[in-house]
Amino acid sequence: MGTAHATGTMKRNGKTGTERMTSDDRIEGKGRRASNGLILVCCAAFVCTMVGAAFAAVPLYRIFCQVTGFAGTTQRAEAASDVVLDKTIEVRFDANVANGLPWSFKPEQRSVTVKIGETDTIFYKVKNLADHTVTASAVFNVTPDQTGAYFSKIACFCFTEQTLEAGEEREMGVTFYVDPDIVNDTDAKYVSAITLSYTFYEAKDDTATPVAAVPSPSDGKTGQL
Repeated sequence: MGTAHATGTMKRNGKTGTERMTSDDRIEGKGRRASNGLILVCCAAFVCTMVGAAFAAVPLYRIFCQVTGFAGTTQRAEAASDVVLDKTIEVRFDANVANGLPWSFKPEQRSVTVKIGETDTIFYKVKNLADHTVTASAVFNVTPDQTGAYFSKIACFCFTEQTLEAGEEREMGVTFYVDPDIVNDTDAKYVSAITLSYTFYEAKDDTATPVAAVPSPSDGKTGQL
């Protein structure tokens, strides 16, 4: 009889244990579903954040380049420099047109040697070779990249879009100076030549990128000692 009582107790205990396991499974399942839902919400929020960041990245990148001169982005100045040094630097000029733009574009002179801090003006010539009106914009940079923070333009055709009638030819100027602070920059102070490069692209095409690759005739490098 003791054995039967023990068996009955084990059966009852076994049933109770099964019921408890089933209840625990239900709780665990609910917890797992809640956890999965939270993960999905977090993933969706992450994707939305990345999409928003992608749209904001372009203007923020442009502002960053303009402020720091990163990637050879030049500076825009309102007035000439107050300081002119005895040290000189060569400035070279490069001209390009994007594929599909029916313009000819070239500098009137390939290079000038100026004192650091001295203001100078040079000119480019552009002609519309098409039989219709074309509007284009110029993107620009300088090389070596580290000189971008010190190359300041007071006036430039690149500040606005340019519209040429069919067959029209135009002379366009750039007024600039090299900031005297360049001599205090450990990376830029030994640069002996700067290349200013422009690429014109049709206004409806925003995929073009600037080109700046005029090698030094002496050593094949872009003007850096």
